[in-house]
Amino acid sequence: MIEIGMALVENGTVTRTYSTFLNPGRKIPAFISNLTGIRDSDVADAPIFEDRAAEIREWLEGCVFVAHNVSFDLPFLQHEFRRAGLPKWSGETIDTVELAKVICPSAPSFKLQDIAAEFGIGLENAHRAIEDAKATAELLIRLQKETERLPEPTLSLLHKRSFRLKSDLSSLFYSALRKKRRHAATEGGYLVWKGMAIKEPPHQKKRITADISYPGDPQEKESLLRHAFDPYEERPAQSAMMDAVHHTLELKSELAAEAATGIGKTFAYLLPAAVYALREGKPAVISTYTNHLTEQIIGRDLEKAERAIGVPLRAALLKGVGHYIDLERFAGILAATDESYDETLAILQVVVWLAGTKTGDLEELNVSGGGRLFLDKIRKYRAAVRDGELEKIDFYLRTLDFARNSDLIVTNHAMLLSAQDRGKSPFPPLSGMIIDEAHQFITAARSHAETLFSYTDFKYTIGQMGRSGEGLLQDRFVSLARKNGMPGEREAVRATEQYERAMDAFDAAFEGIQLLIQTLGEDRPHEQKRTYALADLEPLVHVCREAGERLYAYLDKVTELTVPLVSSWHHEPEIARFLSEWQHWIREIRLQAAGWMELFGPAGMDDAAAWIEADMRSIPGSLKIVRQPADVSGMIRKAVNPDGRFGVVWTSGTLSLPGRERFIADQIGLPETVEIRKFTAPPEFYRGAKMFIVSDMPDILNVPQQEYIESVADAVVQAVIATGGRCFVLFTSHDMLRKTYELIVDSELLAEYMLIAQGITPGSRMRLLKSFQRFSHSVLFGTDSFWEGVDAPGDALAAVIVVRLPFSSPENPLFKARAAKIAASGKNPFQELSLPEAIIKFRQGFGRLIRSTADRGAYIVLDRRIEKKSYGSEFIRALPPVPVEKVGLADMVIELESWYNDEV
Repeated sequence: MIEIGMALVENGTVTRTYSTFLNPGRKIPAFISNLTGIRDSDVADAPIFEDRAAEIREWLEGCVFVAHNVSFDLPFLQHEFRRAGLPKWSGETIDTVELAKVICPSAPSFKLQDIAAEFGIGLENAHRAIEDAKATAELLIRLQKETERLPEPTLSLLHKRSFRLKSDLSSLFYSALRKKRRHAATEGGYLVWKGMAIKEPPHQKKRITADISYPGDPQEKESLLRHAFDPYEERPAQSAMMDAVHHTLELKSELAAEAATGIGKTFAYLLPAAVYALREGKPAVISTYTNHLTEQIIGRDLEKAERAIGVPLRAALLKGVGHYIDLERFAGILAATDESYDETLAILQVVVWLAGTKTGDLEELNVSGGGRLFLDKIRKYRAAVRDGELEKIDFYLRTLDFARNSDLIVTNHAMLLSAQDRGKSPFPPLSGMIIDEAHQFITAARSHAETLFSYTDFKYTIGQMGRSGEGLLQDRFVSLARKNGMPGEREAVRATEQYERAMDAFDAAFEGIQLLIQTLGEDRPHEQKRTYALADLEPLVHVCREAGERLYAYLDKVTELTVPLVSSWHHEPEIARFLSEWQHWIREIRLQAAGWMELFGPAGMDDAAAWIEADMRSIPGSLKIVRQPADVSGMIRKAVNPDGRFGVVWTSGTLSLPGRERFIADQIGLPETVEIRKFTAPPEFYRGAKMFIVSDMPDILNVPQQEYIESVADAVVQAVIATGGRCFVLFTSHDMLRKTYELIVDSELLAEYMLIAQGITPGSRMRLLKSFQRFSHSVLFGTDSFWEGVDAPGDALAAVIVVRLPFSSPENPLFKARAAKIAASGKNPFQELSLPEAIIKFRQGFGRLIRSTADRGAYIVLDRRIEKKSYGSEFIRALPPVPVEKVGLADMVIELESWYNDEV
């Protein structure tokens, strides 16, 4: 221990502080000095802990011990007290990490510096004891105030459930509850259902039937645009695209619009779609690839359209049913008490969140890994049956109702595709449809049609049932059948025997798959991650089908047996809750069985785009079996306006390539009659961009991977320091990302920077992006999904570093299947598939860099194939006209430093 800092909080105020250096009696490790800024010279004349132990102990007497991670700080103190000959301290504790997770369940991060910033609490010298102590004290005060603002039913649930937590938050919640009851007053803004406080639906703007006409006159259009944008910037391409979208909606025709970065694509379709929807009295659908982009349209772009037309717009954000909470299932879980710590914490987070959420979208919650599994238990899997009580509180039904009476429905491609699977569409009659990020509709369609079987998911689901004698759901079901009397008991016992036989059959199938994979991989023993065509499992097809058939027989039997039990015991709450959980897991197992039989049925084995994945270091745990269609054009046409009732606009920054005009259009299934119109930004838009090809990087194809990674890490470190951070580092392989990230972290050369790595740093893509934007000295390491669809305008992004040209792996089974079809038609798969897809992704990567004329950024390419291979020029030609420099790393760093210093 080298420093101690304490702050005393009394009656909601910091009344005293204490701080002293401590001499640890040995050298301070370098990484601790780098972290804290405390050097050996600072503590050379400081007292040892024993000299201050009694004084520190006196501070703690009669107090609640508060720390941001009590389980880390308190053991250090207890150890030092013991060493000083003092008894162990005992008393209540409050962990502000735990408290923040409960009270601020949607916060993007619970690190002290991050959560303090959410409350406007300054912490300039993080990791210094007194600064951390004062920030923690202020955080405690703010969190107490937030707790006291919660409605009484929420506080009551928090108090009852919090005894399972690691720190003594129950006392804090009880204190807030007593205070709330002493000052009893009617609390507005909440509905109370089954003991839960649920935020009332927000007041929606009244739908306006407006006599608004589209501004066909250039002066009228400019006037509208000046209302929307301050400062106003004339964009001829935006104006032209607006006209094209309006014309398409009017004629109920189809348009493919390639809109370059910088023309203002979103507004170019949003305004004419809104005007046409208002005029027709029917909503227009706007679909994009990610939920992040849908929220961006609602949160940022909609206001501009409203300012332009001078009319408030009703816009609904509609996601798939699985995004929303199932309140009935959650109420059932609240009534039970058998749960893990992670589940308890997640339950408390959901209880607080329900009092504040307007959407019921579970993605708003920031929970642990175990909490994420809990959320899967309370997701909706189908729309609720409408009845008077539930209709008022069910978030999905609320959203559907609002969507039906809105002007714009903003959704994602996955939702649009899933709508075709339902008997009844969630969409009302429409005035038009805009498909943004249209090239990604292909990926979304493949994902939608995908069959995926995961060994770990299967084992987790089956594990809920348990084997005979384990006392889990299966045994409890037999006990209930016994309670219900003969002949149900005999049938339930027979069903258990069926289940055991089905599990034995699956174990045999998995053992056979594992053995076959090991045999097939004998020629590549050092390759840990392996992929094989599903056809390679042909010798095991009979065994796999038999396992699936046995499981289906069991499921049919227990489903039949469950019906009379539900009827007999619906009046007993505890048994009814068990049966609800039982039925949930039976449905989940049926879904798993259906996927298995799809894969090992005749269609699964005949489909060339079906494969098996495994990591030999963790087999069978890593086993996944996947099937995707190679051609999805028919599915896409079926999902998007098959009867031509309204106009459809397909738009993207990349719909074509030089020499391959219809590469995307053909995969979407657009008829040849649909012309691809291009709307380009003026050359001066890109005057702040420059592309660097680092000419002294090793050749990626001619050196060991580790040598290339070391060179990448060196280049990234130097580029980040030169630009002051604000960099995206884009990879095509998560393995290479992880190794590069770990090498840089271990070097401590970027210790002053916030390093955020996809797949390593916890959080969704949206959370990672928000973290990147919040910190000026940040670096984001990303793979596929960060190549496109994310905005970091202005100073938020200084450079994009491309580690490898983004070619798909030739071993990817889906790529193989598509390439085989192209080869069978007599064409070259590299020229017709591999190269154009890589160029599209490369171009999308560049699009992250320049989002306005004020932006400045460097596009740094480390892969020398771009200069050495004949196809390299095609990558450069696909970009907007920007300067391209082939330069060594040292010279590039000098130029970057000069460039960004000039900017400052």
